[in-house]
Amino acid sequence: MTIFSRCLAAAICTLLLASSVNAAVRIKDVTSLEGMRDNQIIGYGLVVGLKGSGDTMRNSPFTEQSLQSMLDSMGVNVRDANLRTRNVAAVVVTANFPAFVKKGTKIDINVASLGDASSLSGGTLIATPMMGSDGKVYAVAQGGLAVAGFSEQGDAQSLREGIATSGMIPNGAIVERELADDFINLRSFVLQLTNPDFNTAVRIADAINAFSRERYGVKLAKERDFRSVVLRKPGKVSATRFIAQIEGLAIQPDTPAKVVVDERTGTVVIGNHVQISTVAVTYGSMVVRITERPIASQPEPFSENGQTVVLPDTSIDVNQDGGSLSIIGGTDLQTIVSGLNRIGLRPSGVISILQTMKTVGALQAELVIQ
Repeated sequence: MTIFSRCLAAAICTLLLASSVNAAVRIKDVTSLEGMRDNQIIGYGLVVGLKGSGDTMRNSPFTEQSLQSMLDSMGVNVRDANLRTRNVAAVVVTANFPAFVKKGTKIDINVASLGDASSLSGGTLIATPMMGSDGKVYAVAQGGLAVAGFSEQGDAQSLREGIATSGMIPNGAIVERELADDFINLRSFVLQLTNPDFNTAVRIADAINAFSRERYGVKLAKERDFRSVVLRKPGKVSATRFIAQIEGLAIQPDTPAKVVVDERTGTVVIGNHVQISTVAVTYGSMVVRITERPIASQPEPFSENGQTVVLPDTSIDVNQDGGSLSIIGGTDLQTIVSGLNRIGLRPSGVISILQTMKTVGALQAELVIQ
């Protein structure tokens, strides 16, 4: 391991330890209010104005039918016409409908091609109703697309970067219908934990009760299970103000001992509560290098039956590094990282050792391999 890698690992370890000492976070950062969530809405529409990169009518008959229906509604009769335009594409429009959103609010939308269009770049989405799961229209989308990718093709070469068949329209939909809510009249609330944990739920309830006893003279919170905490609203404050007061309280969340390993990128994340029983670890890497250098053998001058042949010439080198025995054992993150750094491992070696430690029972944590 290089000096830079050692310094980087030490800096990360120091940062994690420093943050674990003062790990107080706001309740709003580790919980969400039950019922206050987004809803999905979806619509089907047409993107026009494409530069010959739209759907082919023969392969996408639904695009032709949609185009004919749109023109019919505008008084243009094209039912008997053989449409061959390539400037139109059928798309699916999706969006998240925020909680408590009011009529007239603008929201972002995502647009994705449904047919065989090669690019939506430069296109404009025409008015598209967006419905919820109940079949009612909640917003209408329209506007010019912002597409990050591009696709260009010539006679002998094509160039593509990113995804040109999907894009987004910032503030592309206008809310036309509001979801019914009775938030202002609620007398009780439920806080749902982002990372469910019994200790965290108890700490949240204790912090709220300490605040409410001082402010309102009564306990207002009770832990229901490891996922939720129930609140009662005092009578002399609005629901919005009460939730704002509660969300600003600081707690120290508890987390289980866990090690997450991403074998594709070589990333290893070790939680602060991870412990390793004392074990002896040896790690060595063997590199086998095989080199082929074929040699051309030619016949003697003026020979009648000689032929030029290729003779193989193979060389094999074997190098083995490491193999030293080190003892690793620790009750805190700094000790564990220092022990792994002492061996001088690469990420692949750390992953292999962690898996072996879990097998022998020395890793006192949950090992998650992605």
